Amino acid sequence: MAFIDYYQILGVPKTASEDDIKKAYRKLARKLHPDLNPNDKEANKKFQQINEANDVLSDPEKRKKYDTYGENWEHGEEYEKARQAQERSRGAGQSFSGGFGGDADYSDFFGSMFGGGSGRQQVRFRGQDYTSELHMSLSEAFVTHPKTLTIHGKNVRITIPAGVENGQTIKLKGYGGKGVNGGPDGDLYISFVIPQDPVFKRSGNDLYTQVNLNLYTALLGGEITLDTLHGKIKLKIQPETQNGTKTRVKGKGFPVYKKEGVFGDLYITYQIQLPTQLTDKEKELFTELSRLSH
Repeated sequence: MAFIDYYQILGVPKTASEDDIKKAYRKLARKLHPDLNPNDKEANKKFQQINEANDVLSDPEKRKKYDTYGENWEHGEEYEKARQAQERSRGAGQSFSGGFGGDADYSDFFGSMFGGGSGRQQVRFRGQDYTSELHMSLSEAFVTHPKTLTIHGKNVRITIPAGVENGQTIKLKGYGGKGVNGGPDGDLYISFVIPQDPVFKRSGNDLYTQVNLNLYTALLGGEITLDTLHGKIKLKIQPETQNGTKTRVKGKGFPVYKKEGVFGDLYITYQIQLPTQLTDKEKELFTELSRLSH
């Protein structure tokens, strides 16, 4: 059987430190992880190879034997006998520890050089993290509501708290890819995309909007009904309200994230609408008002 160059498989030199080997292994493991390559036999084969290489090079005893014999591994029987005798003298009869999976995951070269894997411990590998975008309107973000997402073919039901912001990311622990060999599952990161609303502009927990007032209400005062995300509210208009006048309605803004019953404020800017298509009588009255004002 052919010699396997574990250093070449991990892409590190023979002088690589333990930290270098660990970094190289983790980089390749994330790239070749079965969760990311479910139907790629070549990637799965390489995934087994890098785990075998890591098993050897991350274990000082195995690496020492591998470096000592290298391509002459077939003549390493004497080394092995000496090692076993030394272990017996110390009362240590265990096989090498380390490894990633069962014997089926290892090459014949590995088995011949290091023996069976019954004493090897499986290395746990954390599952892949998933990311997803969730698009919703401002009115949807205004209320707490359940939502079902389909992530990698699996339905995930979550509850979205009122008050989430555009661009905000939340983490759902354990909703990512499955761990390997009992390792923890990855996490799911959800980013919220909330486009600008045509009526209400959001800034933090406050809302801003413009309300049109007819000339007569602006001059004489009165009461108007306004549709808000809280429902309909009534507003009193003071006489002689000027164009661009701003007013605040306390507690009628956006809900504060994860603080039930707490809201920002609603800020209203009044825009005075001048009448059009005046009748002759209306023109006559406005002319009279103009004379009186002077």
